[in-house]
Amino acid sequence: MNDDDINVLALVKGRERYIFLYDDSQRAEALRILGRYASNPELSFSWYDAAVLSQKIRQMSTESKPKNRISLTQQLDFEE
Repeated sequence: MNDDDINVLALVKGRERYIFLYDDSQRAEALRILGRYASNPELSFSWYDAAVLSQKIRQMSTESKPKNRISLTQQLDFEE
């Protein structure tokens, strides 16, 4: 994988959009941010959302990456 590759993770929750951009060196920080968002009562971002996206981040790190510069993950749509 190229050092310039950017991972894109998106969560669509009703009218809200959470979009995370990070490179492989920032994977641990991306996971921490998910936890911070989940613990913020002012956001609709839940611990379930954090768990699902954390799992996606971990899967992306173990899968072989596509050769294009930006790899997009599936958008998740959770209605509450």
